[in-house]
Amino acid sequence: MEHGILLSGGADVDFMIHGVFQYSFFGHKVWITTSHVCILIVLLILTGFAIAANRCIRRASEVPGTFQNVIELIVDKLDGMVGSSMDKVSTRYYNYIGTIFIFILFSNISGLLGLRPPTADYGVTLPMALITFVLIHYNKIKYQTPKTIWTDLCSPLPPWLPIWMPINLISNIAVPISLSLRLFANVLSGTAMMALLYGLLGWFATAWPAVLHVYFDLFSGAIQTYVFCMLTMTYISNEIGDGVRR
Repeated sequence: MEHGILLSGGADVDFMIHGVFQYSFFGHKVWITTSHVCILIVLLILTGFAIAANRCIRRASEVPGTFQNVIELIVDKLDGMVGSSMDKVSTRYYNYIGTIFIFILFSNISGLLGLRPPTADYGVTLPMALITFVLIHYNKIKYQTPKTIWTDLCSPLPPWLPIWMPINLISNIAVPISLSLRLFANVLSGTAMMALLYGLLGWFATAWPAVLHVYFDLFSGAIQTYVFCMLTMTYISNEIGDGVRR
């Protein structure tokens, strides 16, 4: 079963994940899907950009050119976003937040290139949310005492009455689920609507749907990227609290 990689691929356009080809791995059939291929394309583009940016910065001049200005602007804005949200621990998370921001943003807007956005696959958004979940609880264990953690689990009741602990545990487990589903559902809904539009209009959908692409892929994609990263920074900062000062 083979399907095109492009979302806007003519009469067969749809928004489903399809197998491109399969191979045998220790006796099991493993499929390479459209999501894998689109992720690879996104990573190759970002890797090429990163290599070009690294060479540009290494040869940076006092009077920067256009490309150097773009790189410095991206770094400055990302560092400013992380610094304003995470304060004293921001330097530890510049690379992580910057990486997921650029990856999610470019994945979201890859629909402008005719690709199926990788973030429209829950298998992509969930692992990123789980990484955030691990960082949240790593910082909780590192910066909070066992007594504080137990008190928070029992809140709003006293620590000796842990009636609310199951509810608080469920709310903690819900963090990666809500993070991943929010990003996945918003990107998938835009992808599905554009696929339906192309499927219904066929050849008539030539240029004017670009306006909808700007909204669903660029505007909505940028907002969802910012929301995911901002929530990640907020959750981590809340667990650190004032512990970094001790």
